[in-house]
This record gives sequence, C-alpha cells and structure tokens, in this order.
Amino acid sequence: MTTYRLAGAAAATAVLLSGCTAPGPAPPPPCSPAVRRDVLPEWARSGFGDPSPSGIPFVVGDQGRILGVLFGHPLTAPPRSAGPANKILWTAHPAPEPGGLVIEARLAGAPDLVRHTVSGGPGPSIVDLPRPGCWRLTLTWPGHTDTLDLRYAEPELTALRCGTPPCRAPATAPAVPGPRRPPA
Repeated sequence: MTTYRLAGAAAATAVLLSGCTAPGPAPPPPCSPAVRRDVLPEWARSGFGDPSPSGIPFVVGDQGRILGVLFGHPLTAPPRSAGPANKILWTAHPAPEPGGLVIEARLAGAPDLVRHTVSGGPGPSIVDLPRPGCWRLTLTWPGHTDTLDLRYAEPELTALRCGTPPCRAPATAPAVPGPRRPPA
C-alpha cells in the first residue's frame, strides 16, 4: 500500500505544480478592421485637392504612425478581374526616411503569411492577398513599425452586394447578400 500512497502523492503534486507554470504568450487580439470615412488627418492630406477631404475610406495603424487610403475599397481576394485594383496609398507620420516599406500580412486564425515590399517606402501600392478574410498587417519602414487589420472580401460577393465597381458600400455591410427581388 505504501507504493500506492507514494504514486498518489506524486500524481497530486504534479497536478498542483502544473498550475504554477508561467502562462504562454498571449493570443493576438481579434482581427477588427476599422475602415473610416471621416476627414483625413492633416498629416495625410498631401496630394488631395480638398483641404479637408472626407468620405474616402482609410485605415490608421494601431500606433497612429501610418495611414492607408483604400482606393480599391472594398478590397478583394483574389483580386477582381475587372474594376478597381486593391490599391492602397500609404502615408507615414512623421515623414519617413528613405527606404522600403515591408508589409507582412497574416490571415486571422490561419498560418498564411504574405510579404510585400513597396520600394521607396510608404506610397502607392497594390496589395493583393490570396484568400478572403481578415488580415493583420505589420508594416515596417525605416525606424518604424505599425500594425492594422484589413478585410478582403470575395469578388463575386462584393459585386452582388455593391453592384458594378467601384463599390461605395460601408465597411459594415453584410458579407452575404440578401435575397434579390425581381424587377417591378
């Protein structure tokens, strides 16, 4: 019986100690793209004719160091065969030193990692990603890094929901179109 008591005590000790280990790394926050259409920040207005441009879809990095104007909104994966490209104009604050912009995109909940490089640093780019879903982008340029989330929709669903591109649907539009009514 002594052997059984020792084995039981060892098992109980192992269970207690397993609760004392250091926690693993925190899971990444949920992917939540925040497409805005209000007035662009003053530092991002260069090149726009209107002194207070608004209505243009854009996203701002979590640290507020980079902004992406979404000229191809909504972005699609795979890219559309016709209509606007997945064009994003990147603007950094403060103005960046010379060098490239590296974009690493990871699909939420999947191991997919896609890397793009924009030569010359933040500026115009086409960011095509292989699958629809919510992508977390890590953007790195000389001396800076910021992150943001972008949602890519399926081109067919985007066309059904929005009509002929360019689509001006709000970012909160449902991912699946509702039933279509026959013409009256």
